[in-house]
Amino acid sequence: MLPNENSDEQGANHVIKWNASEDGEERIDVQLRGLLHGLTHQYHGKDKPVDYYMNIGEDRLPLNEFLGSEITITYLGEKHCIACGRKTNKTFNSGYCYPCFTKLPENDLCIVKPHECHFDQGTCRDESFGQSHCMIPHYVYLAVSSDIKVGLTRKNNEMKRWVDQGAIRAIPIAEVPTRRMAGELEFHLSQFLPDKTNWRKMLKGEVREIDLLAMRDEVYSYFPDAFKPFQYREDEWVEITYPILESLDKITSKTLDKEETISGRLIGAKAQYLIFENSVFQARKHAGYQVEISISGV
Repeated sequence: MLPNENSDEQGANHVIKWNASEDGEERIDVQLRGLLHGLTHQYHGKDKPVDYYMNIGEDRLPLNEFLGSEITITYLGEKHCIACGRKTNKTFNSGYCYPCFTKLPENDLCIVKPHECHFDQGTCRDESFGQSHCMIPHYVYLAVSSDIKVGLTRKNNEMKRWVDQGAIRAIPIAEVPTRRMAGELEFHLSQFLPDKTNWRKMLKGEVREIDLLAMRDEVYSYFPDAFKPFQYREDEWVEITYPILESLDKITSKTLDKEETISGRLIGAKAQYLIFENSVFQARKHAGYQVEISISGV
């Protein structure tokens, strides 16, 4: 986090300077350097925008405070695994080296295909991970991001999941005992409605009005008999507001693999994207990249 003291601060990986502008107002110049770890966020209810943070090394940059500021992201030429720290030429699954990608349980294929969970076969990469992440209650939910979609997440992880997907409304429709059961139900329901988000429409905010309760009741008619006892019938849904100053007419995605420096006026954050007035930047895809973040004239 940034300090509140009215003085300069310099550390191993960050420099923060307070300067006086010509009109006498205080101005803050910020430089952070370290491994990018993507965006984290905090939800405070539907009437307040989600608080977003960019994690660089051990520093956490509060992005909402810098909306409207010029931000520059510079790639410093190295990538490191976010799990073991090994230097790598290429990252896999948002920040892992190849050995960690092939060995760690969070990178197993069943994470993206939960209906193929193989814990009961005794072939889980890490039994303790399976017990704490898969053999626990999960929600199957409906969310509105670019359109209505079906998804799943661990119980008590739903807000993080919904914000990461850029959902503006969401509601659980089933609570089941394990990840595999949630995956089987999601896989079945994906015959009738999407299970993916159109990220361009999500960032533009091009979303049609959807009655979630009516849609939920329709989706219940698609439930296999074995899953009907697990229907979740709370009638309150979650609404999510994002810190966005203005909308974009055209979405251009930029990556540090093609441009060493990305800069622009920050106008918002949604899902795992920084939204600039001329482009968007997917932070999680760049996890493990050694970067420098510069913010001038705050």
